[in-house]
Parts: sequence; C-alpha cells; structure tokens
Amino acid sequence: MRSFDLTPLYRATVGFDQIADLMDRLLTNDVSEPSYPPYNIEKLGDDAWRISIAVAGFTDDELAVEVRENTLIVSAKKAKEDENRTYLHRGIATRAFERRFTLADHVRVTGATHVNGMLHIDLVREVPEALKPRRIEINSSDTVEAKAVEDKTEKKKTAH
Repeated sequence: MRSFDLTPLYRATVGFDQIADLMDRLLTNDVSEPSYPPYNIEKLGDDAWRISIAVAGFTDDELAVEVRENTLIVSAKKAKEDENRTYLHRGIATRAFERRFTLADHVRVTGATHVNGMLHIDLVREVPEALKPRRIEINSSDTVEAKAVEDKTEKKKTAH
C-alpha cells in the first residue's frame, strides 16, 4: 500500500490536527477490515444521519451502544447458547463483534432502536451557538468617534 506524507499539511495549517490524524489512520488502516456485521450509513438531512446495522439473532440485552471521545462503539456478545439445540445448518452468524465509527465534532447520538433484526442509530450535528457564523457590524471612524464623545458626556452627567 502506498503511504502519504502529511507533514506539509501539518506545516501549512493550524487546528486541523484531527483531520490529518483521521486521514493518517484511514490510510494506514489494514485493508482486511472485518465485514461483519453488515451496515449502512444513510444521510437523512444536512445535519442528520442514521447507521443501520444487521444484528439478526441478538436481543436488546446482548447489544451495547456507547459514545466515547468522538467514537461510536457498537458491540454485541451472545448470551450462552442453549446446548440442547442441534442445528442441521447454521447460517445466521451470532458471533460477538465490535464496530467503531469516528464521529465529527458536535455530532451526537440522539437514539437507537432495534427493530426486526436491525439496529438503527440516529445521529445529528448540533453546532453550538457560539460557533455559528455571525455578522459583525462595521462602524465608520466618524461613528466610533461620535460614540466615544457621547459616552464621555454621559459619564460627566452621571458624575454630577
């Protein structure tokens, strides 16, 4: 596999360390990533997504969904099997798994549902009000000077 040097990205940018780390992690990741269980990532809107994971054979108690430091971790561990069962063919895989998804900043899990063998995890991006774009009023120098004079006269009036 070809490797890329991300050093120029680090030298020419400030505050993009997470993106560079993510790219580095993706590029150095082993190609043989497990494909079990199968899943879909669906875009529901500009700032909303749903991850659907096929978890046939697992109960709600055997599934776990956890968010830890911008990582969504979905895991399952089958409870002890009934030893009295004899299978002629066993095609439904119920082996333990752990699947990780890296979440962007301000993306949070809003809920998870388990219906008909599918685990649906809903996510939404909620940008804090302080980080949203805001328009800054531009004052002319005349306005700033007039306001400064006005403030001084107000202070003199209140001091008397």
